[in-house]
Order: sequence, then C-alpha cells, then structure tokens
Amino acid sequence: MKVLVIGGGAREHALCRSLSLDPDVSALYCAPGNAGIAEVAELRPVDALNGTAVARLAAELGAGLVVVGPEAPLVAGVADSVRAAGIPCFGPTAAAAQLEGSKAFAKDVMAAAGVPTARSYVCTTPEEVDAALDAFGAPYVVKDDGLAAGKGVVVTSDRAAARAHGVACDRVVIEEYLDGPEVSLFAITDGVTVVPLQPAQDFKRALDGDEGPNTGGMGAYSPLPWADPKLVEEVMELVLQPTVDELRHRGTPFSGLLYAGLAITGRGTRVIEFNARFGDPETQVVLARLRTPLAGVLLHAANGTLDSEPPLSWRDDAAVTVVIASHNYPETPRTGDPIEGLAEVAELDAPDAYVLHAGTRQEGDAVVSAGGRVLSVTATGFDLVQAREKAYKAVARIRLDGSQHRTDIAARAAEGR
Repeated sequence: MKVLVIGGGAREHALCRSLSLDPDVSALYCAPGNAGIAEVAELRPVDALNGTAVARLAAELGAGLVVVGPEAPLVAGVADSVRAAGIPCFGPTAAAAQLEGSKAFAKDVMAAAGVPTARSYVCTTPEEVDAALDAFGAPYVVKDDGLAAGKGVVVTSDRAAARAHGVACDRVVIEEYLDGPEVSLFAITDGVTVVPLQPAQDFKRALDGDEGPNTGGMGAYSPLPWADPKLVEEVMELVLQPTVDELRHRGTPFSGLLYAGLAITGRGTRVIEFNARFGDPETQVVLARLRTPLAGVLLHAANGTLDSEPPLSWRDDAAVTVVIASHNYPETPRTGDPIEGLAEVAELDAPDAYVLHAGTRQEGDAVVSAGGRVLSVTATGFDLVQAREKAYKAVARIRLDGSQHRTDIAARAAEGR
C-alpha cells in the first residue's frame, strides 16, 4: 500500500524509517517532512493543520493509509477530514484527541473510568491558582490545560515560579506531585481492542542529573530492566482499557495511539498525563525494538480490525536515543547552523546506530539546524550498556556549533540502578 505520514520531526522520521522497511509499503510519502526523512520517503508540502489540504493530498497520492504524527493536527481535526474522504487514517478524531488537547478533559475521563491519577484542581483565576498551590504545597506541578509542545508543565519548589506559570495560562491544572520513576507506555487501539507496546523511559530535563528546565525530551531508552514484569499487564487493566472503554461509551471512540505517561509511586502506578500520539523521543527506541512490520498494525487500527492482528513480535535488543539540541534550547533556539558528521555515522555505525532528524532542513548540499531539538541519535545493542556505547560513539561524530546533549541517558538503568 501507499502510506502518507504527516509531520516533520524525529518521531515522524522514526515512523517513516519503520514503514520504509515494511515490505507491504509500495510507496512512502511524508508531508512536510525534513532533510533526513527525504532519504526514506518522498516529501510533499502541506499545511499539516489543514484537514482539507491533507485529505486532498492523500487522495492525489492514492494513499491507502494516512498516519498523523503530531498532536496539533489531531486536535485540529485532520484525521476527521481524512476519514471523511474515505481514506483510512491512524490517529484519533478531534473529539477524542482532547485527551491530550485538554488536561481538564483528561482528568474528567480518568475520574469516570476509575483510572488512578494525581489529585488536581482546574483553575481559571489567580485566586484559584493560589488556593490550589496552598492545598498541595511544594513541589508544585502546574500544567497548561492546552497544547504546549511538551513544554507547558512546570514542576518546581519555587512558589513564585509556579504561580507565575499558572497565572499566565488561561486555564491551568494544578495537581499533587507524584514521586517515583516515570514510564511511558504506548498502546495502539481501534477504539475497542488495545495492543500495548513496550515501555520506555524518557528524560525531560535539559541537563544531566535531571537538572535544568523542562523540555520536549532529551533522550529515551527501552526496555526498563528495573520495572515490574507485570507493569504492562497492570497498566492495560487499570489504565489503557478503561480509558478506551470510557471514550467509546461517551460516543467519542479513540482510534490511534494512546500514550500513558506514568509515575511508579509508593502508592502504586499513577497516570501523569495522556497523549494522543506517539511520544518523542520514546518512539525512536520503541520502534527500534519492534520486529512486527508496522504498516499492517496501523492499518488494522485505522480499519477497526485490530483484533485480527497477531501478537506483536519484539527484538531482545535494547535501544537508546540521545537528542542533540540547538544552542539555547529550550528557550529560543539558534537555527541555521550547518550539521556535519551525518555521513560518517551512516558509513561507520550503521545499522546498529543511526540518526533520526527532528529540526533540520536542506540548504543546497548542506543540512542545517531548523529547530530546538535537531537530531535523535539512536542505537541498539545486546543490552543497555552496549546500546549506550554505540549511541554516544555516534553522537561524538556529529558536529553542530553550540549544540547540547545529555551524557547520562539510560546511565542508571545500564548500571542496574
């Protein structure tokens, strides 16, 4: 089949890489894509937030499946437009995507479904913000109710900073702090059947040791050797299936990728947040370990036939991805800097290590930075120790002026801590 992927980040590059390796995919397109995706898919221009334009492009290409990568097009209803044109689409409706588009909506769904999560208040005035901060105390967790590209959450013990973020948002969710390690678990669903993927852990803080400001994610790894072997089964039973069932009962069935951000607390597993799409950078490591061809699984989800899909097959290898970010990220990043070393990684480190592009563009013969998170260097190995070594060996070949990356991705897990 012909597949069209919407988006242009490292998540979409990971999706396109997996789809390009699927023998059932006869043609692969990405709109708008980036410099790296151009190596595995044919790029087409499109306004990713314009559902009519995306549906028209899919029809022109004869696409048998459209995969919507980012959250903003999903919340804008792009998947609705594609389905209305009679084209199978992997991604939830605008109504179901409110699970990510509104933190308050997600809390309401979790309450109705009995899903364990942090206690919270929805605030719209400075007085309500003050009352909520006083109710929970430090550390404060303050979340912009709407989409914020992964950077709308402030976790701090500084009350003034927490209040400033809360007051700056039109609508904000303030909740109790959840202790314990965090886990990302993806599930593919057609609105009834739920198929979990392998768990991963990402690193949100900009600097080593989980210091510095919150980011969209600076790296990830999978599997999680320290996690309870029954974690996926537990989350399926307590979180994923009840959430999918609740949305279906509301008349807004969720079909696509349901992402549960979890905290493994002393009181049990709790949901931090839901996303309505593959997470970035966790997708990079999860798909690196998936042996089952991807296109058929996504098509079954889009067509409501996921129950006919055989169990997923996984590689035993571990995977690690390290994000290389622009100068000054996550503040206003510097862009336009040339990137060198990409050919060296392809020549010397493949297939065990490879580079997935996020914020890049082609300028003549050069590839230059075009965003905050620029590259995701991904590697697989026998275990996390080997995967880390391969990833950081490849990172060392990349030259981008002023760039930054964390040096401790998966370090504690690799050491058995």
